[in-house]
Amino acid sequence: MERQAGKVKTPISVTSPDNVPVVGCGKLRGRGFTLLELLVVIAIAAILVAVVPASFIRLREVSQYRDTVRSIVVNLRQARQQAVSYGYPVTYRIDLPARQLGIEGRSKYKLPDAVEIKATVGNSGVAESAGIADIVFLPDGGATGGTIELVRQSGSGVRIRVDWLLGQVTQEPR
Repeated sequence: MERQAGKVKTPISVTSPDNVPVVGCGKLRGRGFTLLELLVVIAIAAILVAVVPASFIRLREVSQYRDTVRSIVVNLRQARQQAVSYGYPVTYRIDLPARQLGIEGRSKYKLPDAVEIKATVGNSGVAESAGIADIVFLPDGGATGGTIELVRQSGSGVRIRVDWLLGQVTQEPR
């Protein structure tokens, strides 16, 4: 078995032209990152760390608000349907101090902290001392009527109305 010797070039001096690196040929390029590239990556990461949490908090608040509006409207319509179907009055209770609302006898919906609630109902449905407002749906399809306003921290909101004559539940911008 014959061995072949490889050709090795030994530099004569440190300043030899054979020892000078050629930039752009790919010999030294690709071994790492430049300081500028690292600074750009760190700057982008810092911007993301600053922006993403704020956007996530806003998204969560919007989601909670929409869920709250949807839950209230659905529960009010269920209360009316239950009164008409079963032939007895169904009470929808709004407990302002506890920030809870829902059909009497069922589990209550707890309002998120980012949403403020205001309720206006007839005199028969208000317990002023306790801060409780009731909207009663009657078996004939009518109701005692009332208005529930949900206000976001930005000041915008929605008004949910229950018609006293027909018991219809509608929502409109505040």
